[in-house]
Amino acid sequence: MDANGFRRLYDYHFALNRRLWDHCIEHLSQAQFVQKLDYSVGSIRNQMVHMLNIDERWFCDLRGQEVPGLLNPVYFHRPAVIRQRWDAVEADMRAYLAALEDAALGRQLAVGMQVWEVLFHVLNHGTDHRAQVLAMLHHLGVPTWPQDYAIYLRRQK
Repeated sequence: MDANGFRRLYDYHFALNRRLWDHCIEHLSQAQFVQKLDYSVGSIRNQMVHMLNIDERWFCDLRGQEVPGLLNPVYFHRPAVIRQRWDAVEADMRAYLAALEDAALGRQLAVGMQVWEVLFHVLNHGTDHRAQVLAMLHHLGVPTWPQDYAIYLRRQK
């Protein structure tokens, strides 16, 4: 896999995250957004804060920046607060990916992983938690969709 391949995979990651926000989360009531669910890390709010936080932490590490601490979801009362930070983190991720060169993919990080492994991990983590959020949304009666990469690619044509 080369840098362009990772950029394509992250286009998918960003597109599905935005679809999740635009078609589902922004239409939830406040009660649905924070409803305690005994699944994964809890409410949909907690899931979204967790996803944001992990993407931000790993990409800070990739850029050699100080890794921020774990975020407490209770400080994110409304979806718009999370979405504002989410969009900023995505912009930072896109900037990193735009400058990514093939030679950097094999660089070893202090965490014992190579750059390509971290990039893969973040994608995998996002897919896992999107699936959890989609299941939670389904439980709340919100229409959901498959997040298959092949379906995404077909829609791009």
